[in-house]
Amino acid sequence: MEFRRITGLPPYVFAQINGLKATARAAGRDVVDFGFGNPDLPSPDVAVEKLAEAAHNPRNHRYSASRGIPNLRAAIAQRYREVFRVELDPETEVVTTIGAKEGLTHLMWVLLGPGDSALVPTPSYPIHLAGPGFAGATVVPVPVGDPGEGGDPGEAFLASAAAAYDAAEVRPRVLICSFPHNPTTATVDVEFMRRLVAFAAERDLVVCHDFAYADLGFDGYRPPSILEVPGAKERCVELYTLTKSFSMAGWRVGFMVGNAEIVAALTKLKSYLDYGTFQPVQIAAIVAMNEAKEYPDELRAVYQSRRDALVEGLNRIGWPVAAPRGSMFLWAPIPEPYRAMGSLGFATHLVERADVATSPGVGFGEGGDGHVRFALIENEARTAQAIRSLRRALPELHG
Repeated sequence: MEFRRITGLPPYVFAQINGLKATARAAGRDVVDFGFGNPDLPSPDVAVEKLAEAAHNPRNHRYSASRGIPNLRAAIAQRYREVFRVELDPETEVVTTIGAKEGLTHLMWVLLGPGDSALVPTPSYPIHLAGPGFAGATVVPVPVGDPGEGGDPGEAFLASAAAAYDAAEVRPRVLICSFPHNPTTATVDVEFMRRLVAFAAERDLVVCHDFAYADLGFDGYRPPSILEVPGAKERCVELYTLTKSFSMAGWRVGFMVGNAEIVAALTKLKSYLDYGTFQPVQIAAIVAMNEAKEYPDELRAVYQSRRDALVEGLNRIGWPVAAPRGSMFLWAPIPEPYRAMGSLGFATHLVERADVATSPGVGFGEGGDGHVRFALIENEARTAQAIRSLRRALPELHG
């Protein structure tokens, strides 16, 4: 039997690590899991309480609106005004999505089709690479450098994008990007965003910026919204989600904001595909943004503390890594004595020998195989346990 849209999808290498992890736990071993970027911190109490209250109201059990209820769209517009100094019209420049992943995938359906192509970073979050393919388009990879190697990640990305655009067999229509970047953790400033908007204008590209880690900048760094750039709304849209910012991963509340014409196109498509997120969830999301405005700051402090514990511990045992300025990940180069294993082999070794789970870099596309990704989802005590295990499992790091 032939299946159209999934033909050509690469093997899901993370499944192999998940299988090893499950086997180890079934045998009674305590695996410290840095693999899946699934936030372990609780959602805001006020949101949970409002969800329970709203769920008891039978009026909220009906179909909702696929574009999101008006007060939810107004709440995200207010957040953009307060945090990023960006004005959004909640009627024409905001559409609610069922998480950023759904939003990006369906956005590709309205922007791309068979015969089109898109510039996509690599390595990258897998849906960025798969989304254009689901629309029938071709991916033109744009290498993302390792920020741990020094240099300006933004400068390197623009140079790579220009080279990829010029070499593409089919002129790209869309550029996907995401900063802070998953998995490499590369970060940029607002000046880079200005240059990116100019780059896109010169080539008549639509820019889709996945802003999943909008509120996770460390050491005083504040990730910029592409919409802070004057004129960006002429060709740019941005995906914002409550998943990491408010630790509401399972709630599936996201937004696409920016260019009104693109927002209208996605809204029209979604009107055929869904009736929106369960309305009590939307109501609770409003409360989260309006009444728990400082919660992202609290989460950021937790992730920064975890980052510091992991970075200090790895460096102490002879695994040199740089501290990321943003995201909830650490992109760690495979130590030289183990590099020949490749990322899948090395990640397997870490589960089997150290009871430590990571994500193999090869699962994120071209250029990822020399790294493994740690997600900052274990507390400092569990991280210390992992460091002790890694020290025993990687003797060549320390003689």
